[in-house]
Amino acid sequence: MNARKTVIDGGMGMKYGPVALVKCKGYDRQEVDSAVSRAVEMLGGIDRYIKPGMKVLLKCNLLARRRPEEAVTVHPAVVEAVVRVVQSIGATPVIADSPGGLYTERILRGIYRACGMEEVHERTGVILNYNTDTVEVSHPEGKVAKRMTVIKVLQDVDAVISVAKLKTHELTLFTGAVKNLFGVIPGMTKAEYHLRMKRLEDFSDLLIDICTYVKPVLSVMDGIEGMEGNGPSAGSPRHVGALLVSPSPYALDVVSAALVGLPVERICTVQRAEERGLCSSKLEDIELVGDPFDDLYISDFKLPDSKKLGFLVRALESNNRVSEFLKFYLGPHPVIRYDACAGCGDCARYCPPKAIKIIDKKPHIDLNACIRCYCCQELCPHKAVAIRRNWFFRIFK
Repeated sequence: MNARKTVIDGGMGMKYGPVALVKCKGYDRQEVDSAVSRAVEMLGGIDRYIKPGMKVLLKCNLLARRRPEEAVTVHPAVVEAVVRVVQSIGATPVIADSPGGLYTERILRGIYRACGMEEVHERTGVILNYNTDTVEVSHPEGKVAKRMTVIKVLQDVDAVISVAKLKTHELTLFTGAVKNLFGVIPGMTKAEYHLRMKRLEDFSDLLIDICTYVKPVLSVMDGIEGMEGNGPSAGSPRHVGALLVSPSPYALDVVSAALVGLPVERICTVQRAEERGLCSSKLEDIELVGDPFDDLYISDFKLPDSKKLGFLVRALESNNRVSEFLKFYLGPHPVIRYDACAGCGDCARYCPPKAIKIIDKKPHIDLNACIRCYCCQELCPHKAVAIRRNWFFRIFK
């Protein structure tokens, strides 16, 4: 058995959790170091999850070549704090991700530079992964993915820590510790999975399969500055002031989403994890330690445009055939904001069903071919893709 699959027990006698919640006002390195250390200590200390001599993958959310202050990617101060905690026990951390789009060394170098990971490397000596090899692995316990292609570095480590960013998401409503691990799927292979799993329910099952394969020993949520609205890349930064850590990525996502008032019952990855007995969508079923939840709670976090469904849609969701028909033909869909479009072609290049064509240096979307995965919106570097709701749904708010 691969050494990476050795799971160090992170439980503390509770079925779900625990989740450590710590106030953290900003990204001052000393303050973030203190917050991460405190959270890990409340969970039993790093030696409960990592042992000396281990090689530990820090799977960071590095979605795109964006500056830390844009709140699209996990902040380097949080990554550096996790690096130092891992190094403190004599383990070797490795930073890695396979962002959206191509998976090449050149792309990785640009992302590490823009997202602040090169500076973390310079200050700590942490390894930045440039190996773009991939491997196919078996996962018999998977529900929709019995086999999957993953980045090679995942097979070369002994443990994984998911370092995620608290953000909304046009497709999945919330992107957290579980969805962060979609980044172990290399480059354009993600597009293949989107094509195979067109229904949100199936795609969410895939995300749970990936998470149950990776088995992160710890998950860290950068909720100091989150993203609301049209996340995961075109939303707006929103100060939350929280850092969360848990041995359970599922419980961590429930607490993080609930902290900003997102409707947890509508987060499909939570639903799918709950069906498998991996978590509960009820906050009272999760052990919380640390600072008071109510002190950090936000009630007016903005939802993505694609998730602002009126009462008529919610009433019809019990009828899957009608619901799927309405969502596809009358529901949210991507549109190009030509005033912001730079004609770079990334939307067409990375569209899984190839529903976008570049004509006269401008993208045009074939909505009949569009699968509503919103990869175009997620990966547009200019925020030139918006999600528009049909007038029919807008009148039934």
